[in-house]
Amino acid sequence: SGKPDTARLAIARGWVAMRPETLALVTEGTAAKGDVLGVARLAGIMAAKRTADLIPLCHPLALSKVAVDLAPDVPAGRVGIEAQVRTTGPTGVEMEALTAVSVAALTVYDMLKAVDRSMVIGDIRLVLKEGGKSGRFESGE
Repeated sequence: SGKPDTARLAIARGWVAMRPETLALVTEGTAAKGDVLGVARLAGIMAAKRTADLIPLCHPLALSKVAVDLAPDVPAGRVGIEAQVRTTGPTGVEMEALTAVSVAALTVYDMLKAVDRSMVIGDIRLVLKEGGKSGRFESGE
């Protein structure tokens, strides 16, 4: 692309809201399909690495770090999801971070849909981007 290689970082977040009894299956590790948070974390990491296969005109990137964290938030009735992606290169990793959060959220939904089809996936957004010509972006949340 003719752009210089720079250190790139993107952080994205989102959540999956659910009924309290559904969230209890997650926190107690008793969901029928197994470890919801562990499987969703793995799905998010895999998705970040496959972003170029999913989104047209996204270039395949050598990612130096992909971390996906999922945390139950019992008072809010949801599972929070955060993805952090790093690379050194000419292209940012915002889409990889957003894809990781999106697929992790879809995986949570898939693993729990048998008991709660009313779950809501929400607020998937970029919260931080560093590197490149446009510099730093922070969502201010």
